[in-house]
Amino acid sequence: MPPPPRLWYRFAVQLTLANQRTLSLERPVIVGVLNVTPDSFSDGGSHADLDAAVQHARGMIDAGADVIDVGGESTRPGAERVDADEQVRRVVPVIEALRAELDAPISVDSTIAAVAAAALDAGADIINDVSAGRDDNMFALVAERGVPIVLMHMLGEPATMQHDPRYDHVTTDVLEYLDGRIDAALAEGVDRAQIVIDPGIGFGKTTAHNLTLLADLSRFVASGYPVMLGASRKRFLGEITGVTVAADRAAATAATTALAVAAGVRLFRVHDVAVNRHAADVAHAVTRAANHR
Repeated sequence: MPPPPRLWYRFAVQLTLANQRTLSLERPVIVGVLNVTPDSFSDGGSHADLDAAVQHARGMIDAGADVIDVGGESTRPGAERVDADEQVRRVVPVIEALRAELDAPISVDSTIAAVAAAALDAGADIINDVSAGRDDNMFALVAERGVPIVLMHMLGEPATMQHDPRYDHVTTDVLEYLDGRIDAALAEGVDRAQIVIDPGIGFGKTTAHNLTLLADLSRFVASGYPVMLGASRKRFLGEITGVTVAADRAAATAATTALAVAAGVRLFRVHDVAVNRHAADVAHAVTRAANHR
């Protein structure tokens, strides 16, 4: 059986960022992916240069992104770890440059507390942790800084996560895992209202697992925690559509965005901002109309 839903609120209406700014969750939030890595699965090397990274971030904001998510380590299937010093070298100059000219919130995509701390010092507002706080220092950092954290489910590590992933029931297993990580965060003093959960599409899941999680998104929403979806350009979309080039899966990604908005998901981590902004806004408008009939 799934864990009991945590319904202490229906929905957080906003997240409190660094410097007491806020991010509204009243409408779908588009989180633009900015990988400053040489080896990410669909855009590795495209934005590793500082000027290219800043220019791409500007373009995503112009296209409708609400948040820019900066990552210095690829988490594609089979990826090897990148140490903290190298991640800091990659992400901190970019975050500093973005903070100097953009008002938009910035998140740092890292599983290492030392990298997250350096990113917050450079001007980041949110921590996006695909390991859900496996670094023993991560939750203490979040509690001290009072920033939001995204807790994502990942089976194992990127290097091994796609080696025959198995679950008793994928949705129940992922919910139970996230439930445990939430408890661990709360025990370290993390503010409940600052937690976002992510089912981890593609992180140790087969195509069938991913489809089940997408079909069950309302169960994650029923937890009471804001949900982020990261289905952008993932391999399973190519298996469904036959599109072999990851960068050509924008339309398929937008389909998952629209379906997830209808299920109550509020944050969407995407590479192709404009098409997903439009899909989210239309789905949100339809959902609001349906709820007000």
